Amino acid sequence: MQPEPAITDQVVADHGLSPEEFGLAVQILGRRPNLLELGIFSVMWSEHCSYKSSKKWLKTLPTKAPWVIQGPGENAGVIDIGEGLAAIFKIESHNHPSFIEPYQGAATGVGGILRDVFTMGARPIANLNALRFGAPDHPKTRHLVAGVVHGIGGYGNCVGVPTVAGEVNFHPAYNGNILVNAMTVGLARQDRIFYARAAGVGNKVVYLGSKTGRDGIHGATMASAEFDEKSEEKRPTVQVGDPFVEKLLIEACLELMATDAIQSIQDMGAAGLTSSSFEMASKGGCGVELWLDQVPCRESGMTPYEMMLSESQERMLMILQPGREDLARRIFEKWDLDFAIIGELTDTGRMVMKMHGQVVGDLPIDPLAQASPEYDRPWTPSPKLPALDAASVPAVEPAEALKRLMASPDLCSRRWIWEQYDHMVMADTVQRPGGDAAVVRIHGTNRALAMTVDCTPRYVQADPFEGGKQAVAETWRNITATGGRPLAVTNNLNFGNPQRPAIMGQFVEAVQGMGEACRALDYPVISGNVSLYNETSGQAILPTPTIGGVGLLDDLGGHMTLAVKAAGETLVLLGETKGHLGQSLYLRELQGREEGAPPPVDLAAERRAGDLVRALIGEKKINACHDLSDGGLAVAAAEMALAGDIGVTLEAPAPLPCPLHAWLFGEDQGRYLVCSAAPEALLAAAEAAGVPAAVVGRTGGATLTLPGGGTISLAELRQAHEGWLPGYMTGH
Repeated sequence: MQPEPAITDQVVADHGLSPEEFGLAVQILGRRPNLLELGIFSVMWSEHCSYKSSKKWLKTLPTKAPWVIQGPGENAGVIDIGEGLAAIFKIESHNHPSFIEPYQGAATGVGGILRDVFTMGARPIANLNALRFGAPDHPKTRHLVAGVVHGIGGYGNCVGVPTVAGEVNFHPAYNGNILVNAMTVGLARQDRIFYARAAGVGNKVVYLGSKTGRDGIHGATMASAEFDEKSEEKRPTVQVGDPFVEKLLIEACLELMATDAIQSIQDMGAAGLTSSSFEMASKGGCGVELWLDQVPCRESGMTPYEMMLSESQERMLMILQPGREDLARRIFEKWDLDFAIIGELTDTGRMVMKMHGQVVGDLPIDPLAQASPEYDRPWTPSPKLPALDAASVPAVEPAEALKRLMASPDLCSRRWIWEQYDHMVMADTVQRPGGDAAVVRIHGTNRALAMTVDCTPRYVQADPFEGGKQAVAETWRNITATGGRPLAVTNNLNFGNPQRPAIMGQFVEAVQGMGEACRALDYPVISGNVSLYNETSGQAILPTPTIGGVGLLDDLGGHMTLAVKAAGETLVLLGETKGHLGQSLYLRELQGREEGAPPPVDLAAERRAGDLVRALIGEKKINACHDLSDGGLAVAAAEMALAGDIGVTLEAPAPLPCPLHAWLFGEDQGRYLVCSAAPEALLAAAEAAGVPAAVVGRTGGATLTLPGGGTISLAELRQAHEGWLPGYMTGH
């Protein structure tokens, strides 16, 4: 064996620990760590695993409600959805790996979030994703889009879980650091939920799944540092996934979970065997002795350091009840998966690692797991931008403006992407991609879950507090538009370097805005992930707090879509329109300007409008519903017309509250466009609920007709809308 290198200041720095953090590690140990122990401190105290810059602020988010069974702190969050069932879900990032190696980075992001959910006893029923790429004309963007989409589809399709919804943005701020956020939703019986709290001195620690290799070593540390011009050299820290093994692992775990054999279970995600063993032991208040020579390895000569820090995929750690080892072994060997007893629980409170009987590492568990640094980083408030006067924005002929917006990178059809995903496998997908939210049947019932992911990074950049509120409110609105009752969120907080006060200020204010919205909408945060240091050579991404929302439809018969269903119906706009063009896509795509304050979010008005819409859907007073967001009223009407292949004529009320182009394309929040055959009853209900409502048009024909005489055929609009992305990806 090679002699162990001395633990120099440079070795410590290479492991991502500051001199102060290393000093704390020495204090905890009462001595200098060896290389294995240093590596463990490094990953456990990395930003990715310890949340040391964000913990202070995450604690301010609302996490409780009568229907929340498990909030943040476990592999995923759990909510009660009635009839003895629970929905289990979480979102996580795989940003840095996906930039370096887009196929495997995205694929293993899907694999990792699937494991977080089925680890808790849930069968995964749906995947979602939120993707951010650089400018379309950047030389790497097309390659990254192709690799990420192929990776998500390749893994999700093979493992047999439908990919049902997502979002994609393009912006130059992501040129050097794309974002790949993956979300999984699963279903479990409430009496069969599993947790990662090890207990029972003498109980065996069992390793399950794939063998351990050298891929992914220090992946957690890489995810906690900025990129620079040498980032390509980090390719060995990207994990390699095998979705077929993951499928076997899901089935084997669920089969074993149907027995009484499991005491606790944890997937091996970031920091692999290290984090899984430490977290289980710390939560359970016990010690662990690991026998590393028993770890199944796929490469010869692997060192304890490599085994503990590898992030090889499709691996689980389990504590078995006494005497159930043979049952578990039979099940896992039947599924052709590795099964190895690699240690046992102790009462020492320490992690003792042995190789061939010799102690190679000895660490106290709680001080290392719980005493990780918690920083109160200095932060500066984001400057408030002035409101933009809509009258100062030049008007473009409405039909031309609509056509250009519908063909723009941020608004064009994502069909090229979602057709590569199997969104119908399991046969429970009710609403295919392209609607406000995905709707997935709870198998064997007439109930369903509605789910969505959303964020508008340009709003957050302009005003983190309002942008944080808006991201939460838009998911709530999307679920509402399907007829679902929003229940809870998971979040993926993607930001730049928190050691820069301006970036930390964005984080703080966005979290404060999210918290205010979650409280106002009774929509708690039950799980999530923080991804910091998303920048390259000092250039940060747009602040991107992605929100994943889940809601419940008690009766699929009340499921609503955005598609216009019939000619001769009346279009009614619910919610107040002021014509807000600050930070709008109209301003950016047609005028080349990113200016002004984003639209404010009135949470009380948001709640009134959403509660009204769900009531109208339940009472069958509307036949189509779409929330308004990017591109405003005209884009929403166009999307409804295209979805139903029935034309729409928009008619501006008099007097208009703002210039016509701002009325058509302004992005005021808290609004819905609905179709009704009986608008009088709808308008009366809106008045009674205190929600502004106005008739804005009618359905019929084969064109989209805008006030002022502008007309565009649905065929031409569809060609513009669906043509950009395939043309871009083929280089045309």
